[in-house]
Amino acid sequence: MDMNQLYHPGEIVYVILRNPHAQNVANVQQAAVVKNPENPSQLALFLHENYYPLTEEFAVYPTEGEAEAAYQEAFGVSDIEGFYG
Repeated sequence: MDMNQLYHPGEIVYVILRNPHAQNVANVQQAAVVKNPENPSQLALFLHENYYPLTEEFAVYPTEGEAEAAYQEAFGVSDIEGFYG
């Protein structure tokens, strides 16, 4: 599936990110879909002042509710309000 066909520049999405230093730590973050500045024919996620190519490596959800449900399913946490940045 081509992620670049699912989303459009300007959309706000939600991603589940793992902490690279502690694999058992993850949270849901809001990100913007933008044109990739290094390859304008592709899309990127703008997150934490950085651009990340929009690929299947990211767990991307169109709504906060979908991201919350996926987070709960993956990590078994019933109350994740404190995890949003």
